Amino acid sequence: MKFPFYIAKRYLFSKSSQNAINIINIVTSVVVVIGALALFIVLSGFAGLKTFSLSFSNDFDPDIKIEAATGKSFRVSDTQLKSLEKVPGIASFSKVVEERVVLSLNNKHHIANIKGIDASFVNVNAIDSIMYVGNWINPQVFDEAVIGVGTANLLGVVAQDYSNLLEIIVPKPGTKSITSSSKSPYEKINVITKGIYRINEDLDSKYVFTNIELAQELLDLNANEITHIECKLKPNADEVLIKERLTSIFDNEVLIKTRIELNSALYKMLNTENIAIYLIFTLVLILALFNVVGAIVMMILDKRSNMKTLFSMGTTVLEIKQIFFFQGIIITVLGGLLGIALGVIIIFCQLQFKLFYITPSLPYPVELRFMNCVTVFLTITILGVFASFLASHRINRNFIVR
Repeated sequence: MKFPFYIAKRYLFSKSSQNAINIINIVTSVVVVIGALALFIVLSGFAGLKTFSLSFSNDFDPDIKIEAATGKSFRVSDTQLKSLEKVPGIASFSKVVEERVVLSLNNKHHIANIKGIDASFVNVNAIDSIMYVGNWINPQVFDEAVIGVGTANLLGVVAQDYSNLLEIIVPKPGTKSITSSSKSPYEKINVITKGIYRINEDLDSKYVFTNIELAQELLDLNANEITHIECKLKPNADEVLIKERLTSIFDNEVLIKTRIELNSALYKMLNTENIAIYLIFTLVLILALFNVVGAIVMMILDKRSNMKTLFSMGTTVLEIKQIFFFQGIIITVLGGLLGIALGVIIIFCQLQFKLFYITPSLPYPVELRFMNCVTVFLTITILGVFASFLASHRINRNFIVR
């Protein structure tokens, strides 16, 4: 094994008597490097885009969400809440009441989700980073609200404007026709817009945050009746074990979903795109590695007289095959490592110096992951082994002695 590997290195790093062979070897090495570099950059770029895309959905998505198995709401007892506090792995949790409502101001209307929250909500979600104007609501104050900048623009809301109160409207529960009674079929309440948050275009028009007691009164819910509980987990918490504990606490009366399960369609789409991109660039890499096959075949033809000499000296046909097999592997492995190294440098520079931008203010998101290095190296090594085997397999006794 050492002898074929030694000869393969000599053939690879020594110049051929024919200049065309040297040019082919150089071109082949460059193609392998560029192929590995391109695959690594694409995987790193898509990893950054995936994290960037998920960041929008994660702003108001808890680590674990406990919601009603049937209907829109469920009752939670003090005993269950105390048991919930003792579950290992849960850092904090918040009771939430959520429902579709109509927001109205100066004859302008907008449909949004009211989200009644308790004092623990700020421990579950990073509120400070999303506030655009004003302050977050005080859970002890009944008639305060926080809306998104999209809703504020649609309705013309100004934060902390006590002269123009925002009206929240929701249909009264029941089965009667809205024309069957002289009373209003809607529940209405006026709130002060305490602050305005800003995240992204979709979420900026989706939520209006209020005190949980206000939402319960507006929706005619009891004090212990909520729509869901949002939980924040401790680092490295075991989600499976936590879900089992929560199931025992609530006696299978609720649905328990992790963040991935809450956005299962988005995660599936991103994972499918990631696999598709990897396969496409792997196909490009396969086409590029045909250069390796061509380079080895040309080297075999160039070293045919040397093979006769080695064969006459007692080298077996298998060992001669191994010489060119190892030569192809060395080209792909060294080219792959160099391509990965260049890719790491480029991604590091993008992270540090923001070389490329999607918009004038948004640098292209990338991530430097060790797993991407492993993926690229294994891909190009496996393909290189296959290409080297194809090229060296044509060598036989008749070819050598003829």
